[in-house]
Amino acid sequence: MELILAADLMGGMVVHGEKGDRTTYRPLTWGLAPSAEPADYIDALCPRYLYIADLDRIAGTGDHTGVIAGCAARVEVCYVDRGCRSRADFLAIDHVVNVVGTETGASSPAGLSAYQGGYLSIDVKDGQVIPWGLPPVAVLKNAAEMSFDGCIILNIGAVGTGGGMPADRLEDLRSAYDGRLLYGGGVGGTEDLGHLSDAGFDGAIIATALHRGAIPLQWIRRGEVC
Repeated sequence: MELILAADLMGGMVVHGEKGDRTTYRPLTWGLAPSAEPADYIDALCPRYLYIADLDRIAGTGDHTGVIAGCAARVEVCYVDRGCRSRADFLAIDHVVNVVGTETGASSPAGLSAYQGGYLSIDVKDGQVIPWGLPPVAVLKNAAEMSFDGCIILNIGAVGTGGGMPADRLEDLRSAYDGRLLYGGGVGGTEDLGHLSDAGFDGAIIATALHRGAIPLQWIRRGEVC
């Protein structure tokens, strides 16, 4: 199973916060990396795979495209959610896999059919997909009829908490979609990675559990559960 390091960018720095409340996010200065400056952060952790959320561009307050290009050059694959609002927002940068988040990508689930390729991030808060208030399984089934290369279940309400996952729902999520499926948000440690692997997920996006020592740094460098 693929293991992917998450890096949320805000104000030019890698930031950390909890439960999707972006007003509380602060530079990640307490973890394994000596700096929250993105290039230094990536160089210190040396991940094989990276997931970047450009929080400023998602909110419409900034743009980290240059920073993203520098980070992507340091890894094998870099998944990037930059708040795409149309296919024109995709980045044509080496190593970048574009991610379309439901938070910004379309005014309705049907509008997602305008995208070709990339990954769909199914952004979940309080058990419902934002902004539509639909169950994740329903959106996954809808995505199965579209042209995405894969999907991500992103539990925004659990981001930064390391508080675990709804293990009893993982098999339902996996059975709703036959393509590549990643999970992020609330992954607390190796036990959660085992649940995801057993359910058939193709990868996990992590950060907090790594910095707290609950997942070995070597695993993120290899890009897989070892």
